[in-house]
This record gives sequence, structure tokens and C-alpha cells, in this order.
Amino acid sequence: MAPSSAPAQKAFDRLKTLAGTWQGTAGEKSTVVYKVTAGGSALVETQLPGTEMEMISVYHMDGDRLLMTHYCAAHNQPTMKLIPGKDPSKLRFEFVSGTNMKPADMHMHSVVFHLIDKDHMVSDWTSFMKGKSAGSVKFEMHRVKA
Repeated sequence: MAPSSAPAQKAFDRLKTLAGTWQGTAGEKSTVVYKVTAGGSALVETQLPGTEMEMISVYHMDGDRLLMTHYCAAHNQPTMKLIPGKDPSKLRFEFVSGTNMKPADMHMHSVVFHLIDKDHMVSDWTSFMKGKSAGSVKFEMHRVKA
């Protein structure tokens, strides 16, 4: 399927510019690696690569929707969709469904990316349990120069 000019496609194109390795800038040093794959149709995000807590998220277009499935260390797989907004530097994803989980189970429910510039971003992940927020984790990241 050919790329469209839909807001979700523009957001996906923006996310693909994250390709490379990113390092946390505050507190615990976390690493995230982004890789464009499948002929440019998917972006794979690997969080904490090589650790027991390694997780991946895969972003892809589904028609005019941008979806993300998060393969969590909690052994569930929530899927989120982009909620278009007015600020192209802030990309918000919200829960739509999940596998290996019941509705009340702890799961990642939303994430907001703030793409500050080509070398700096913040991601804010919110988990839910029993239908309400169970807290959030913010990652301030910078691109690792090759």
C-alpha cells in the first residue's frame, strides 16, 4: 500500500527518523534502539536491549491509522493507536486492545512522545490497572552519535 498524506502517515514518517540508538539523560541510564524494517513499513523499538527487561514495540500503518503493539515484560501485548493532535512534535498513543491480558490487568495504556529535535526526545509511558492509571514513567533521551 502506498504511503498517504494522512496525519498518521506524517507521524509515522516522523517516528522513523528516530532510527538509531538513544540513551537516557537523567537518572538510570536506559538505552532504546529504533530500527526501520520490512521495506519501511514498520519501526521496531527495542527498550533495554540485552537485559532481562528487554521489551519491543512495533509501529506500523493500518490504512490511515498508526498502530503500535508493545511486547511487554509483563507478558502481555497492548496495542495502541495514534490520537492525532495539533502539535506535530507530540505524538500520543492510546490503548485500543491487548492480548494475553484481562481488562483489569496491569498494562501499558498510553505513551506520549515529545520529539524535541533530531537528537532529543521525551517519552512518557502510563500503565493502567483495574481501569485506572497505575503510574507513569518518563524517559528523557538523547541520540547516541556513531
